[in-house]
Amino acid sequence: MADPSGRPPHSVRTLDPRSLRALAHPLRIRILGALREYGPSTASRLAERLHESSGATSYHLRQLAAHHFIEEEPGRGTARERWWRAAQQGTELGDIEEFFRHPDAEVRGALMLLMHEVATTHVRELHTWLSTVHDWPGEWWQASALSDFTLRLSPELARELNERLHALVESYRERAAEGEQTARFRVHLHAFPRADD
Repeated sequence: MADPSGRPPHSVRTLDPRSLRALAHPLRIRILGALREYGPSTASRLAERLHESSGATSYHLRQLAAHHFIEEEPGRGTARERWWRAAQQGTELGDIEEFFRHPDAEVRGALMLLMHEVATTHVRELHTWLSTVHDWPGEWWQASALSDFTLRLSPELARELNERLHALVESYRERAAEGEQTARFRVHLHAFPRADD
């Protein structure tokens, strides 16, 4: 079912080298993440949320719009204050090998910057949870997890595991409840090989 804006409930954009380079800036990544998580906003509201200047957020909003990551929120704002929303609710790389082996060093650098920024965001969110855990009711402590697992897998089995984990998480979008007992619930997935040492 589509949302009132006409977008599918969880639309995903597949990056190409050009759009990857456009997104690969720490503040752009944070702005896009904030619009996806908290909904439409203005440059000044984003500046306050992200502890940046409104000039910086305004500039990077225009860059994101030029590359179709965001769009103006219809029916809101004025000539002086524009409201922006995410054009898609997710981003994926598609064939990551294309980026790792790309002949343009800027594309490879943009990939590494994007991946490091995502990892930094995950760490920041985890630290925020741990520093505020006592502000939450006990049932949320019980519903949270910090887990890690070491498996011996082939690349094919690792890919299958990731696909099944993603499908499982996506299945909960449709089951999401509304109401007093719900909260935004972040699920981070980090899956990578490690040397035996």
